[in-house]
Amino acid sequence: MSNVAVIFAGGTGQRMNTRTRPKQFLELHGKPIIVYTLEVFDQHKEIDGIVLVMLDSWIEYTWELVRKYGLRKVKKIVPGGASGQESIYNGLKCAAEFYGDEDIVLIHDGVRPLIDEETITKNISSVKERGTAITVTAAIETITMKDETGAVGTIIDRSQCQLARAPQSFRLGHILGVHDRARQEEGGADRFIDSASMMKYYGYKLYTVEGKPENIKITTPSDYYIFRAMVDARESSQIFGI
Repeated sequence: MSNVAVIFAGGTGQRMNTRTRPKQFLELHGKPIIVYTLEVFDQHKEIDGIVLVMLDSWIEYTWELVRKYGLRKVKKIVPGGASGQESIYNGLKCAAEFYGDEDIVLIHDGVRPLIDEETITKNISSVKERGTAITVTAAIETITMKDETGAVGTIIDRSQCQLARAPQSFRLGHILGVHDRARQEEGGADRFIDSASMMKYYGYKLYTVEGKPENIKITTPSDYYIFRAMVDARESSQIFGI
């Protein structure tokens, strides 16, 4: 049995206010965000291969980064689609060229560079044992639902809430199968916000694994500054033994 990561990084980063390059190529200490993400998967002993989904016009440059940073497990870089779900589908179809239906696929955002080895390991173990793995963190703030007038309606008990993050992991044949079904039905796959919601809609039971709170998605400038602070803190702890 093999484990493959499908990492999608096909966005343009409009909320980052970047003028010259997509957000996945913004650099910290001279290294692009996407490389930070790829390195964690590339160095994980249980990951056998990586399929990267990228903006078509940036694929050649991304291959240059793969070679520069010695990322040995990247099998292929494929162009993204018109939407996030289409981009994931392109990556899954490519993964199926190398791996079988029973192999495990971890679907991850290219701009979640603070993913860690332990969370990847827990995802793989959960799929082996139970068939699915959705990375979550506990909700730490009050969650409300507004009513039709815009006023606060239901206040949800946050102890019962979790935030779904990534990776989201499945048997390759299962997730590819539900994508094929969704694409044939009204609304297509784009009516689902993520892989977890699609799998649940088609009857799969989803099991969660606890991830670390710092595994954030770099979407806005403030996210980037949090990322920088976390990386600097990690480097300081290694240097000074904090």
